[in-house]
Amino acid sequence: MEEGASSGEALEELALSYPKAVINGESKLLREVRQEVLEYLAGRGKKFSAPLDLQGTPFQLAVWKELIGIPYGETRSYGQIAAKAGSPKAARAAGMACNRNPVAIIVPCHRVVGSDGRLVGYAGGLEIKRRLLYLEQGLMNLTPFWRS
Repeated sequence: MEEGASSGEALEELALSYPKAVINGESKLLREVRQEVLEYLAGRGKKFSAPLDLQGTPFQLAVWKELIGIPYGETRSYGQIAAKAGSPKAARAAGMACNRNPVAIIVPCHRVVGSDGRLVGYAGGLEIKRRLLYLEQGLMNLTPFWRS
């Protein structure tokens, strides 16, 4: 995304990257979330302030809570997330909870990696996961992030 791009252009590019995402209507909260996502994608935003009302199983909610706690630019393994969510032997189930995460980026499932550090499993695709992690680590600037 080029500096100075309109929010409409930014949303068009997000829609291409996340074709299943749905944004309906307009509200103050939606405008704030949109701005926070754009700040994040520009490498300037590290936290999201929007209130979340996530719906899922108790385990999914526990996993999503742990994901929110992973600091910007860091990663955790699926096993670590499962253990912190109360089920140390449920790494695969933690992966499924990540896959069902309804608000990727805001609940940062891209920060979860395999036990050996490899990039595995991301609903948006491994290339997007890699780029999000590179963005957070300052290894990628915004233009290649969206244009390659």
